[in-house]
Amino acid sequence: MIYDAARRALFKLDPERAHALTLGALRAAGALPLTRIALGRALRFEDPRLKVEAFGLRFRNPLGLAAGYDKNGVAVRGLASLGFGHLEIGTLTRGAQPGNPRPRLWRVPEARAVINRLGFPNDGVDAFLARAWPDPGIPVGINIGKSKDTPLSQAADDYVALLRRVAPRASYVAINISSPNTPELRQLQTRAYVADLCGAITRTRDTLAAESGRRVPVLIKLAPDLEEGQLEDALDATLGAGMDGVIATNTTLRRDAAGGFVPERYTDCQGGLSGAPLRSLATAMIQRIHARTGPRLPIIGMGGVASAEDALEKIRAGATLVQLYTGLIYGGPGLPARIKRGLVSALERAGADRMAALTGLQ
Repeated sequence: MIYDAARRALFKLDPERAHALTLGALRAAGALPLTRIALGRALRFEDPRLKVEAFGLRFRNPLGLAAGYDKNGVAVRGLASLGFGHLEIGTLTRGAQPGNPRPRLWRVPEARAVINRLGFPNDGVDAFLARAWPDPGIPVGINIGKSKDTPLSQAADDYVALLRRVAPRASYVAINISSPNTPELRQLQTRAYVADLCGAITRTRDTLAAESGRRVPVLIKLAPDLEEGQLEDALDATLGAGMDGVIATNTTLRRDAAGGFVPERYTDCQGGLSGAPLRSLATAMIQRIHARTGPRLPIIGMGGVASAEDALEKIRAGATLVQLYTGLIYGGPGLPARIKRGLVSALERAGADRMAALTGLQ
């Protein structure tokens, strides 16, 4: 395959350099109508049976690109040409952040995984809003996070301010309180903070809706490492405040997840693990959330999605939508179409005519 050769060349480069090159290529491809059309024709596969509705939005298919790939929203048209049903950009913070010192990104090819401790590097919300916003033709979620130097006691101020700024451009807004790479951020998932934070977010959402006449859904992104009691607290707060959905899950700090093996030489690579080793852990979290909330809280499932079988596993566990990131690094630009073809085959085997018929069957 063509991408196999390209991947070998890219994997000889520093991971961040390789990512910048691929993102730049997608940005350029998306900026040129002829290139964008050609890319879409070569890679896009759609079927009306893949359409999904969630938190008031319509998606042409359930597969999305997770936050982190396009942190500043510079390549949305090119990425949309790959056939995703939605994109999530960010994480954006109030001011520009350089992120953590390098090295901070490692590939784990043996496990088809990635370890990162990036720490929300981005240009900041002002730079994002200053750029023209090209309509990619699909829903775009904007992922927002607390700045590194903002104390936890003032975290809600960051999220509220960011929500107000990005809502006019967002199809939905993801509240990232689960990255392991910003100090103390995951404490925002605990009982001491999460209820007040969710309440502040949803009050702001409702105020903005009253002012603009447009209601932007807000979703909370949770970690896969929460203990049962912690998850209960987070879900109680999410439901109690009237959040619109949950994203499950972020990366894991564990290295013993059941979906794959991480060689010992990566022991000193600190940060969140994504890719195949996260798959089973994330699916189990989706099952727990769905069992607790049912249809009241739509789930975007992610973590180790690299095939139609992986996506279907998340959907059967209770996810309405799925996202991938690391899978794209290893599977290449043709992966979304392959996954969607596999989902159509699964629908046909089940005798179903819509994706919602498969949600929560596990």
